[in-house]
Amino acid sequence: MEKQDFKIHIIGAGVSGLIAATVLEQNGFFPIVIEATDRVGGRVKTDIIDGYQLDYGFQVLLTAYPAAQKYLDFESLDLQKFLPGAAIFKNGEQMAIGDPLRDLSLLFPTLLAGIGTLSDKIKILKLNSKLKTKTLSDIFSDKEQSSFSYLKQLGFSSEMIEDFFSPFFSGIFLENKLETSSRMFEFVYKMFGEGYAALPKSGIEAIPKQLSKNLKNTTFKFNTKVTSVKDAEIILEDSTKLESHYTIVATDASSLISNLKNQSTEWKSCDTLYFETENKVIKKSLIGLIPEAGTLINNIFYHTNLDTKTTGDKELLSVTVVDNQNLTGEDFIERVKRELKEHCGIDLCRFIKQYSIPMALPKLVNLQYDMLPSETRLTTNIFLAGDTQLNGSLNAAMISGERAALSILEIVSNSISSKK
Repeated sequence: MEKQDFKIHIIGAGVSGLIAATVLEQNGFFPIVIEATDRVGGRVKTDIIDGYQLDYGFQVLLTAYPAAQKYLDFESLDLQKFLPGAAIFKNGEQMAIGDPLRDLSLLFPTLLAGIGTLSDKIKILKLNSKLKTKTLSDIFSDKEQSSFSYLKQLGFSSEMIEDFFSPFFSGIFLENKLETSSRMFEFVYKMFGEGYAALPKSGIEAIPKQLSKNLKNTTFKFNTKVTSVKDAEIILEDSTKLESHYTIVATDASSLISNLKNQSTEWKSCDTLYFETENKVIKKSLIGLIPEAGTLINNIFYHTNLDTKTTGDKELLSVTVVDNQNLTGEDFIERVKRELKEHCGIDLCRFIKQYSIPMALPKLVNLQYDMLPSETRLTTNIFLAGDTQLNGSLNAAMISGERAALSILEIVSNSISSKK
């Protein structure tokens, strides 16, 4: 059988599925991607509303991700970089804290900020240098503990943890108790230290769009829902049966594969609300944090502090809420507006849109950085991909997609060799 005759299906056109298609194409195959929605991206999408670019949740690309460096053309994404730090709103004041070794403009604000002690700032420098020399395999083979106990063990003061680490990393981990594995903390911290947080000029969806645009021999079936996957067969919602030599499931597999029904992934959720404001209270490309206990708001960011391909007439503010405290609708929006005014002095904001994201990040234990291609194989013909296989990151989504494709390549190559 010729390579182009193999029916290889990929379920899910998110980043993981697109990377799997890329690797298969590079090796002469013609994969078919089945996607339930009308476009690529999965959880990585952008809408244009009132001229503003609204990402599905506040998302960033860490430029130090090894897999992103391998598969993305950063130059054509026209990445807009965040400053390495944060603006912290405390007791009616705004204080900037950041890495002055990477951006000199943050030197004096960081030294003068009433966040943490001098000892905390020295410990941050020590942590930076420790993680510079620690390899990713070392990070992911270390004993796991919560990020909170890890920071306590390093000797950081309660104030430093409450005012900076907790609000900053809660926005990344999507939980506000720093229960996430210390492996993930070290990995993300190392990535921040070795590169930048950035957004493509046309929004986060530019990433999957770039990946799909590079695919020449892949067929996409959009608005097509899969109800079940068997070893050599895919059944669609309209009862159509597709013959499949190999299938990569690059989406939540538990509802599609019968023997996984009791192994569904737990997910972390969040809400992101977008507002149009008259002015900006943060003038630089810094994330704003509110460390006060009991507040809904986890972080804020003015997207108009970065260059964007399209923009409305005023300022665009995103607000991320990790725990909505069971508030919904108008009550939720009004509470967020009240907190913006009370803690940040932000008034006169027009609500644009709310994204409630129930499956924002997988809740995982025993986090891994990488896996063998063979470890993606579930049955003779079915393979699993997606960040759920390793850790909740864009980097993990890419690696798992690559590994699933490599597993199929190995199997096909071995079967061709054995027939010679």
